[in-house]
Amino acid sequence: MPSLTVEKPLRDKLGEEASESLLRLVNQSVEQRKHEMLEFVEEKFERRLTEEIGKVNERITIEISKVNERITEEIGKVNERITAENSKTRADLIKWMFIFWIGQIGAIMGLLFAFFK
Repeated sequence: MPSLTVEKPLRDKLGEEASESLLRLVNQSVEQRKHEMLEFVEEKFERRLTEEIGKVNERITIEISKVNERITEEIGKVNERITAENSKTRADLIKWMFIFWIGQIGAIMGLLFAFFK
């Protein structure tokens, strides 16, 4: 920042002490304006940052809900496939159990016929 000086004619009219006081007053005024401007810019930045963070949070929430919906759909499809496979497996198991039981009954009947002859 350029240093301020009081020109000679004004310094002669005001005197040394008044000239120094005038310089201090101007410097204080400049510093105060800088401080006020900085506060204004900080507040504006904070406000904008808060708005942008809010938008990002909203978008993240929307995207997470979409992902949750998709995961739920996929889990539902997997559950349907598992249920279908379980039904098929149970039907096959029951079929083979009946075949085994018929074979066992035949074997027992054959032993009984052989034993009672």
